[in-house]
Formats: sequence, C-alpha cells, structure tokens
Amino acid sequence: MNHDFMNALDELRKQHGIDRETLLEAIESAVKSAYRRNFGSAGQDVEVRLDRESGSIRIGVYKDVVEEVTDETREITLKDAKEIDRGYELEDRVEFEVAPERFARIAAQTAKQVITQRVREAERERIYQDFIEKEADMITGLVQRVHQGNILIDLGKTESLLEPSEQIPGERFREGDRVKLYIAEVNRTTKGPQVVLSRTHPQLIKRLLELEVPEVHDGQVEIVEIVREAGARSKVAVRSTEPNVDPVGACVGQRGNRVQNVVREIKGEKVDIVRWSSLEEEYIANALSPADVLQVVLHEDTKLAQVIVPDDQLSLAIGKAGQNARLAARLTGWKVDIKGKTEAEESGIGEQGVKIRTGEGEVRVPGFFLRKEDEDDERPSRLIDRLLNDAKKDEDAREEEVREQEAREEQAREKVARDKDAGDEDAGEEDADEDPESR
Repeated sequence: MNHDFMNALDELRKQHGIDRETLLEAIESAVKSAYRRNFGSAGQDVEVRLDRESGSIRIGVYKDVVEEVTDETREITLKDAKEIDRGYELEDRVEFEVAPERFARIAAQTAKQVITQRVREAERERIYQDFIEKEADMITGLVQRVHQGNILIDLGKTESLLEPSEQIPGERFREGDRVKLYIAEVNRTTKGPQVVLSRTHPQLIKRLLELEVPEVHDGQVEIVEIVREAGARSKVAVRSTEPNVDPVGACVGQRGNRVQNVVREIKGEKVDIVRWSSLEEEYIANALSPADVLQVVLHEDTKLAQVIVPDDQLSLAIGKAGQNARLAARLTGWKVDIKGKTEAEESGIGEQGVKIRTGEGEVRVPGFFLRKEDEDDERPSRLIDRLLNDAKKDEDAREEEVREQEAREEQAREKVARDKDAGDEDAGEEDADEDPESR
C-alpha cells in the first residue's frame, strides 16, 4: 500500500461516488479474513489497521492474559506475557504484530477484489437510483434481441426483459425497433437492479396521453381512472380542472388526431375517452360509450346498476364477448346489468317513466337516470331535481308558445273585425251618396 494507492481510491470516489472511508473499512475487513484463511485460524482475534495517510497496513493478533490457557489461539499465560513485557497483568490483551513474507501479495490481491466488488456495487446502486426515480413513468428503449417470446430491451445504462405477459397480444418487434415502455417496478437483486417493463399496464395509456395532450400534462385535464384489456380496448375517465376546458375534446383532439397518436403507439387498441361525473348514474352512462343510454337505475345495497339502452344498441353496449360492459363495470366500480328498451318496458321500467314522490306530490318522471330508493324518497335526488326542472322549463316554454299563438290569433281576429267594420263604413257612405230618386 502506498500514496499512489490512496490517490487511486480518491479517483474511484470521484468517478463512482464510493465513500473513501467505507472502502478502506471494507479493505481492512477483507484483509483480516484473508489472513485468517491463509495464515491463522477462524477463532483468532485479528485486527487490521490501514493508515489513512500513507496507505501502510498493520496486522495485529491479540491474546487475553489468563492463569491457564484453554485456547491457544486466543489466550496466553501471565508468565509468558510478562516475558514479553513485565507490565502485563491478568485480563490484559497482548498484541502480536504479524507480517508474513507472502502476505503482502495476498493483501494486495484481496484489496483489488474488494475494490472491484465495491465499484460494481456502486455502479449497480447508481443505476438503481436512476431507475427508481423513473418508476411508474414511461421510457423509450431499443429492442436488442427477440428470443422465445422474450424481448431484451436496451435502456441505456442497463438491459431488461420485456416478458410475454407484459407484451400487447399480437404485437411484433424486430431488432433495432424503438419502443415506449412503462416502468412498472424497480427491484434490488444480487445481480443488480431489476427493471420490470410493461406494455400492457393501464398507466402506459396515461403517460402517452400526457405526451400527446398538453392539457393533461399541464393539469387542466385530470385522468381519474383507466381500465384496460391490452390489445383490445381501454377506457379512460377524465375531468376538467378548468371550467372552460372540455376534457373529452382536449384528449380526442381535432379530428381525433391526439387519441389516434396514442392508438397507433399501442398497435390499434381502441381507446374510449369518457367524461367522469360525480353523479354515478351519469358516470355509468358515459362509461358505456359509444352506446347511448336511456336509463340507469342504481341498487345501492347490491352495488348493481340496471342500464336501459335502445334495442338496436344492446349489442354495442355489451360489446364483443361482454367487453364494453366489463370495462364499464371496472371503471365505475358497479356491476352493470344491461337491458334493451323493450325488455325493460316488459319488466316495468322504461321510457314510460317511474313514479317519484316529491314534496309537491307524486309525479311520473320519464325513464332516465334515477336511483331505486328515489321511488320512496321524500326528497328527489339531484338528477330528479334536474329532470323536474327541465320538465318545468319545457312546460313553461310550451305555455309561452301557446300564449304567443293565442296572441297572434287574437291579433288576426281583431284585424279581421277592423277590416269588416271599415268595409261596412265604406258601404254606408256609398249609399248616402246615391240619388234619393234612385232609391
């Protein structure tokens, strides 16, 4: 060990961020183990001290002073101790400095191994810290190799496998392709950091929308929930944090260009942008997009939503193999039972309406959004209130139209009467002007 060695340690500290003192302590520990393994025994009390300035190394073996020796590797008699130094007493520790001729080479080799290992660990830790900051984020990788369904991805500082379970069904890659991936998890392992990549994770849709939609990136549009069946369909519930921003329109973009960019990245998977609503009835209806919904009846006790749709849209609402209904249920957290209009009317729920008891008495509300318990509730729900208000506005508008029509008819009658009176007066004047003899 010398000054050049210590300077080399300083360079390692700068390049790899390895703490100098930690590295020196690791070398001391490794040299101690090497000495026991090559020149001593496992039970020996060995201490290694590495000078922090010069780099010189000192090895000491310690023995306890006792009356009678039971372990020669750790004990020495008081008589033998006094032969070394007359000042030793019982329970003192005697130090024997050792410096085997062949140990310098072993110590240097051991130090090299320790340094190599610590440099490797430091590199792994640095890579881990870099990627743990990117966990739950999107990254672009380079396809390095495809083998038996597994895809080896070059992430720059490390490599990771994209396993078949995390690949979109039907998608194919070739060496050299660049691909966007979601970092689902970053773990420490004995072989270094393990970066778990995914192309099927729902949050990949969110990161792609943040990339394509400025309003999402800036926080003007918030993504509330995403559900996904990778390769087939995704549903994204969005809401606006700004009153003048349409969340669905912002995500879809002009002529659908924004959402289409996302669709292209996930190989044609359909993406439904759904308007989130605090009114669960309305939210469920929106979640069944692209189908139109006539009515939603919620059963709070069983968390069941009965949904009524036009007969010609029943298959659209359910979706292929029930996919649309299944995703809507996952998105909203409600079990969804979809019925066509005809079947619903036969069951007693449909566009003919449902009786609701309100503070103004019993009324029949057209079949639309309502909760089952509203049928016996003294106070109408917010949606019922809105329906009643809308119905009242429609009724007021019709009454106003009737009044205007009656006013127009009255004006027409008055005009006819005035014209008739004017005609009679003109006829009287003509009679007065005639020659009396002619009468």
